[in-house]
Amino acid sequence: MEIPDPIKQSLEEIGGLESISSSLPSDGEISRLSKVFHAMSDPLRVKILFILQKQPLCVCLIKELTSVQDSKLSYHLSILKDAGLVIGKQEANWIIYSVTDFGKKLLSTFPSIFHEKIDCDQSRE
Repeated sequence: MEIPDPIKQSLEEIGGLESISSSLPSDGEISRLSKVFHAMSDPLRVKILFILQKQPLCVCLIKELTSVQDSKLSYHLSILKDAGLVIGKQEANWIIYSVTDFGKKLLSTFPSIFHEKIDCDQSRE
């Protein structure tokens, strides 16, 4: 296979494709990361995370803050739970949702990301 000389040279410098392949995350890690990206790909789910970061809440209060129907809220909460970003704990007749430690760590990265200039046109180069 013919590849551009600069790419060939830089590949040789890092140990070839084998070096890249051996440094990749495992399939399990990639699957978990994909679930997190999927969970974070919806504005409502991101909003729910920020709400729960401020205060663990029951569904009725999350519903009031987001103005969504029960079935839609349940769907979005299940995706956030499946990604390991929120948990729901039964307390008497209520389920109280809160952000997991992993979710808190993820949310803590946002301020630095938002302060960087993101050029969405980079992929078109």
